[in-house]
Amino acid sequence: MRSSSASSAPSPSSSSASSVPRLVVAAPASRSGKTTVATGLMAAFAARGLAVSPHKVGPDYIDPGYHALATGRVGRNLDAYLCGPERVGPLFLHGARGCDIAVVEGVMGLYDGVAGQGELASTAHVAKLLRAPVVLVVDASSQSRSVAALVHGFVSWDPEVRVGGVILNKVATDRHEELLREALEQVGVPVLGVLRRVAQVDTPSRHLGLVPVAERRGAAVEAVEAMAAQVTAGCDLDALEALARGAGTLSCAAWDAAEAVSSSAARPAGRDGTPGPRREDAPRIAVAGGEAFTFSYAEHAELLAAAGAEVVPFDPLRDEDLPEGTRGLVIGGGFPEVYASELSANEPLRKAVAVLAESGAPVAAECAGLLYLCRELDGLPMCGVLDAGARMTERLTLGYRDAVAVGDSVLAAAGTRMRGHEFHRTVVEPGAGAEPAWGLRTPRPRVEGFVRGGVHASYLHTHWAAKPGVAVRFVDRCRTS
Repeated sequence: MRSSSASSAPSPSSSSASSVPRLVVAAPASRSGKTTVATGLMAAFAARGLAVSPHKVGPDYIDPGYHALATGRVGRNLDAYLCGPERVGPLFLHGARGCDIAVVEGVMGLYDGVAGQGELASTAHVAKLLRAPVVLVVDASSQSRSVAALVHGFVSWDPEVRVGGVILNKVATDRHEELLREALEQVGVPVLGVLRRVAQVDTPSRHLGLVPVAERRGAAVEAVEAMAAQVTAGCDLDALEALARGAGTLSCAAWDAAEAVSSSAARPAGRDGTPGPRREDAPRIAVAGGEAFTFSYAEHAELLAAAGAEVVPFDPLRDEDLPEGTRGLVIGGGFPEVYASELSANEPLRKAVAVLAESGAPVAAECAGLLYLCRELDGLPMCGVLDAGARMTERLTLGYRDAVAVGDSVLAAAGTRMRGHEFHRTVVEPGAGAEPAWGLRTPRPRVEGFVRGGVHASYLHTHWAAKPGVAVRFVDRCRTS
């Protein structure tokens, strides 16, 4: 049954993007092996000569980095909470342009969605929005015949979710595999792969999950190669590709950054609140990257460029100055707590960031960016843009948030509603400035973040595809500041 030979099926390159072959890799629960299977499957398909489009359900930034290694394409997120269900299909098609096949890695258990909101943002919800078949990865390490009851439950729970096959993970022996297959014959769901318990892939984790690719690129390449070898040896790639080709056609159009910007209802405003001028110059916006700042949705840079900016990356660990001519700064998420000593030692850049912020230039900082702008992080000097201190804690803050802009800022007008996500083990004291960034309604009412001059700093990760006007407003403020 297992195969690693190239399929003889015709390439879908001549078909419309809306019918790109695709499948969703899901599981009954976290830690079942989704990332290993999804990443390995992406790499295995790529080794067959297919252009593979990689996607991740939910807000996670780290897994897409491994997906990018496996496919050579940008890993993209599909989050029905942050972006709205109506944008899942268009964003998927945007990422899948020019591809032969797409693999979507799920999040948590197949039916786990936003707390208290049913299926919203679950893997099952996204699979239905994409009209994509699901491959269920089951940790079979502590069961035999019971696997049939487990799979039957997941198959029958929602008739609109099409579970097209099962991949059994952590199977101990040939006899164990035989028992599992016998049990699953009664369910009628094909076994598309069996991965042995002894096969281990080195993907180290720490306080917020897997270590990002940017921090261990050589080892990460080896890990992805090991995942690909494991999946190729243990799975029926022909059957999985055939399953992907059975996905339904999507009726929506692909998302486009330029169209999103042009159709945005948000109009830039001048300092007095009146509509600001349209100028043809392209303000240079520096975007933090490197090992310390690895969290960013690809659509953000695309929206900034579509709004007329010149987007220039820089590395706060190595660059001693901002790119020449910088008129705006974006610092996303990452792990400044891991690199606090190196960031602190780069005093010239810290001073350059402080000078830019004091000039009134727009600065947008999320989570890691917030920490970097603080006075100190774990006792080490940071940029000092904000009169606040940050430190690591044992407590994990995690979850989706409903937010509203408390006042006007370079990102949003007062009253603008956004959805976001928090994911950190640090605390900033105080948690909000005299002018907070957001008022949060979940999980409890509170204000959070800082607005100071042109600075907008917050723990909240947001997805600008949901509000393209954010990018428009930021770029226009860079033009007029």
